[in-house]
Amino acid sequence: MLKKILLAGAALALSAHIAAAKELKSIGISLGSMGNPFFVALAKGAEFEAKKINPNVKITTVGYDYDLGKQNTQIDNFIAAGVDLILLNPGDPKAIEPAIKRAQAAGIIVVSVDTHAEGANATVETNNIQAGTIACEYLIQKMGGKGDMIIVNGPQVSSVIERVVGCKAVIAKHPGIKLLSFDQDAKGSRDGGLAVMQSLLTRFQKVDGVFAINDPTAIGAELAAKQLNRTNFPITAVDGAPDAETALKDPNSKQFVASSSQDPFLMARLAVQQGEKLLKGEKLDKTVMLMDSKLVTRDNVNEYKGWTSH
Repeated sequence: MLKKILLAGAALALSAHIAAAKELKSIGISLGSMGNPFFVALAKGAEFEAKKINPNVKITTVGYDYDLGKQNTQIDNFIAAGVDLILLNPGDPKAIEPAIKRAQAAGIIVVSVDTHAEGANATVETNNIQAGTIACEYLIQKMGGKGDMIIVNGPQVSSVIERVVGCKAVIAKHPGIKLLSFDQDAKGSRDGGLAVMQSLLTRFQKVDGVFAINDPTAIGAELAAKQLNRTNFPITAVDGAPDAETALKDPNSKQFVASSSQDPFLMARLAVQQGEKLLKGEKLDKTVMLMDSKLVTRDNVNEYKGWTSH
């Protein structure tokens, strides 16, 4: 009798597991800004992997332009559309949690990409503390271990915050470095980098090094330096984007000296893979995946494979 009960219980558990497994038919993707090449590559990676799983999968990709209210609306729209999986680049790691819980209550798996989100089923991101660390170590080396430095900041998502944390930890080890500014938000864009850097160079007559939180910001900052004839300091950043590759190979762009690499195409592929496993009812080996960053410099850029979005 006991054996029959146990067998019945096992069969019930198995049928419940099978019932819980879902096929990937539709994905909603909410990313920082579709004007940023990083997010374009991320969206392409997600599409590539999703279509490998199901050629007929429906994919909706939108940018929230760092407007948390807009991202909340996008998530509610995904819920209403009945998507199976949401890939999320969260505008705020904590404030977005209620929206994530709404999606999960509707049976939707939520995977956070590039930045951390409280309550997400899984996260795939670059090791951003490491990325900020290696970029600033190289910058301070180029500065000779001393001088006046600027961090050009960005939207306060976890990836940006962590890059600055990594950079500041390096600065703390070098008493000869004076940090002039670290809280100016250039919006993670080329135009923002240009405007913020113009203001900072007007304010500070001596600048010996600049760390920008991403490549578009760094490229804008270098343009500002050229416009103001202030080309005597190095600039580093994070992304390893195609534009950074071009700048690092350009003999007329000598200020931009290094960028810590990311791989958004692979990042998105891994996020979709994690999401599909969860849809099948599988348990993940780890819910947070950190991808290592490597420093791309003017010396090794020709060996750099670059983003795999092509």
